[in-house]
Amino acid sequence: MNVAIIGAGISGLYLATRMQELGHDVTIYEARDRIGGRIETIDFNLAGQAYAFDLGPTWFWPDSEPLMVDLIHRFDLPTLEQYTTGALRLERADGIESHVVANQPTALRLRDGIRSVATALAARLRPGTIRLKSPISQIDVTNRRVISSGRKSQPFDEIVLALPPRLAARLSYVPALPETVLDELEALPTWMAQQAKCLVLYERPFWRDSGWSGQAISWTGMVQEIHDASPQDGSGALFGFFRTPARERQLLTEAEIKETVLAQLVRLFGEQARQSIGWAYKDWSTDSWTATRADAAPLVDFPAYHAINLGVEHAAISLIGTETDPSHGGHLEGAIRSVERYLEKRGREK
Repeated sequence: MNVAIIGAGISGLYLATRMQELGHDVTIYEARDRIGGRIETIDFNLAGQAYAFDLGPTWFWPDSEPLMVDLIHRFDLPTLEQYTTGALRLERADGIESHVVANQPTALRLRDGIRSVATALAARLRPGTIRLKSPISQIDVTNRRVISSGRKSQPFDEIVLALPPRLAARLSYVPALPETVLDELEALPTWMAQQAKCLVLYERPFWRDSGWSGQAISWTGMVQEIHDASPQDGSGALFGFFRTPARERQLLTEAEIKETVLAQLVRLFGEQARQSIGWAYKDWSTDSWTATRADAAPLVDFPAYHAINLGVEHAAISLIGTETDPSHGGHLEGAIRSVERYLEKRGREK
């Protein structure tokens, strides 16, 4: 069996490894010049030592995400427990308070970044499986071909879209998808597509000296949610998710954003927060391979993610990805679960 997978994020890579294990031929088409999709890990050199930090997904939760746990164990990837010792800082219009949050669920990071999962999956694939810089513009459903850079592929037995639903809706299909299906695809927000993430590096995690965990929640600042991102050996790092909406962020320069973020960190953690030694910023709302115009609107509630059937005429095409998983949508676990659900359904139909 010959299978095309559109997208080399975690769901596309995991599906490719599973399909090749089952003896099938697989081709992955990836629009970016790298694998990982919304997984984006960057490297910083601090005092001669290289460290990995994530600007995309960062955690998994071992108590409730067994498929991720199995995958991490299979590849023997070293983990770090998310630092939560100490008080959380809460910023409201009337001031800043400290609160100790009890019984937080254990969250784990990967020492070498979430990228190491994607890299480990890709390493298991046969050479030539992944085609980078190969965006798909059209899917010829009738002949089961994909069109990339104006060129038609060979026929495939199955085509799997490992894409956020809104990006899947942006493709051209022959014959066209039913309007009801397109509406359903457009209605599901892409997880984190409206978000941005910043990383601020320090020589040491100085906030711990004051009994603070590095966690903060703000209802007034540019960054709404802050966490400790420090490596284990003594260097310090904080990262945050933004409260400022995408359209407002895009009116600012990165220098203005950095200045505003540092001022907020000073309010929360004191003057030492101004003495940063590194900075990184990723606005996912400006990434055309992640976000559509519809994703610029802030989420008002957690989306009700679910599987989507593309229609009887399009039975040879399937959609997977974290947005299609009802129990862990938005998480890496959800991406993996969507693959297992696809394989289970496929097995029942064969």
